[in-house]
Amino acid sequence: MKPEDIHITDWMRILMGELPVNYFFEILLRMAFTYLLLMVSMRFMGRRMASQMNRNEMAALTSLAAAIGMPVLSPDRGLLPAVAIAIIIVLGQRLIARIASRNERFEAITQDEIDILVQNGILNLDQMKRSRITRERLFAQLRSEGLLHLGQVRRLYLEANGKFTLIKEEPPIAGLSVIPNWDKELVEEQDKAEDQLVCKNCGNRMPEESNPDDTCAQCGDQNWLQPIQTEE
Repeated sequence: MKPEDIHITDWMRILMGELPVNYFFEILLRMAFTYLLLMVSMRFMGRRMASQMNRNEMAALTSLAAAIGMPVLSPDRGLLPAVAIAIIIVLGQRLIARIASRNERFEAITQDEIDILVQNGILNLDQMKRSRITRERLFAQLRSEGLLHLGQVRRLYLEANGKFTLIKEEPPIAGLSVIPNWDKELVEEQDKAEDQLVCKNCGNRMPEESNPDDTCAQCGDQNWLQPIQTEE
């Protein structure tokens, strides 16, 4: 198309392009075929494709959708190349899934590993840094679970699929508050353990023989405050 043929008021060209009207009926057949091809391919790639996907499955689905989308919009593209690409993607994904199920090291390389972000009420700052999880995001996750402080957490895992898994501490111990400091009303309602101190940075509990001038053995910070306690 030449530049002089482009007009902003040419609504037929903008809406329908340069395709003949008859091709729109062909699009219906092409779309039905590619939709069926996508559904069949997902069926062969396993049940997880219909629920929570891992990285390999997400990459396979994205590649599959991109590959079979072209025949729908391009009248000069046939449908058989899309079928061949779908077969290659399905077989490759199933091969990767089989290897991962038999080799934990391969699975860790392709899917990442599980990180422990909170252990026995203490933040694992190294794992948080490696996983690029901030304190604010972690505290927000705990608040969404109805928790008020780290002493209620025995383990908080970051799974390979990016989800959080919480295991509560039973019974809870005193721990660092996860309530924002600006929420004065809720902060003042929390019961503090006056005979204990925890690190303001990571929540590590100060040993009995230590004093407030000592540094935290977990993170090296020197700020201590009274932890929050709950009765359950």
